[in-house]
Amino acid sequence: MFLTWIKAATAALAANSFMSETASVPRADHAGGAAPRGSPSVVTPAEDSADLISVRALLLGERLDTRGIEGAAPLATAPVAVSIPGGGIAVLFRYGAAVLFATPRDAADRFLASIDPFVTEPLLIPEQEEAQLVVRADTDQHVDAAGNIILREQTIDRLQLVADVLAKSLVLAHYETGIAAIFDRIEPLAAALRKKGRTGARSRELLHHIGNVLATQHKMVGRVETGENPELLWEHPELERLYMRLADEYELRDRDRALDRKLDVISRTVETLLGLVQARSSIRVEWYILLLIVAELVLAAYALLPGR
Repeated sequence: MFLTWIKAATAALAANSFMSETASVPRADHAGGAAPRGSPSVVTPAEDSADLISVRALLLGERLDTRGIEGAAPLATAPVAVSIPGGGIAVLFRYGAAVLFATPRDAADRFLASIDPFVTEPLLIPEQEEAQLVVRADTDQHVDAAGNIILREQTIDRLQLVADVLAKSLVLAHYETGIAAIFDRIEPLAAALRKKGRTGARSRELLHHIGNVLATQHKMVGRVETGENPELLWEHPELERLYMRLADEYELRDRDRALDRKLDVISRTVETLLGLVQARSSIRVEWYILLLIVAELVLAAYALLPGR
């Protein structure tokens, strides 16, 4: 199988100036999708001392049906990696993210349009994050001061690992924005409780907030697994050091813990407010029952008066 890699002409020409280079990538034939250890799927390095590869991560929607996209011959699985007509590679994630490597803008637009039917609950404006890969032989793999990701070679498993980190970072950013909006809506309720002694909120509104919190926690833990190492490391433990460096650079675990704390604060606040609202409703119902009993007694006494 042959992949087309688009290189930047020089570091001074931004990511839109590319030179086309064709390199051979042997695809794994075993069930795991990745090449067996000891014979990695390596893209032949260029003669230059460094290759600059553009990377674009996008969050398309809630879910992405990768089984309908991978076709008969994916480059790798877990996560799914496919070649893009017109140049480049796409790594796809079931939680709605796609990471494109060395893909010209027009080819990327055509590819994203082709997978749009497989996206569940698509975002009106897909969120995205861009990065640069620098391939240098005989160098330590890290993230430099300019934010470029340094790799020794362009193997499929390394691209999958980089894609996993960028996709999780993008999803965390999406959740951070959503949780900040929930905080903005809950803060006035807590302020009203402090100043007036009542929340001014309805049970349905508070239950809606609780539903948002539970849904976010389910996505983070069960679907995206933002705090977990990727399954790829089971097949390629030699890449664990690279993953840890990238995860530290993008602060995946710190951001995951911060979101957990925020979700916990929101959950406890909303549950407290909901408890107060329900208690107030219970007291109101008890008063209604008491008034009904009093009214029934009055009617019964009136019926027993002499002359009736």
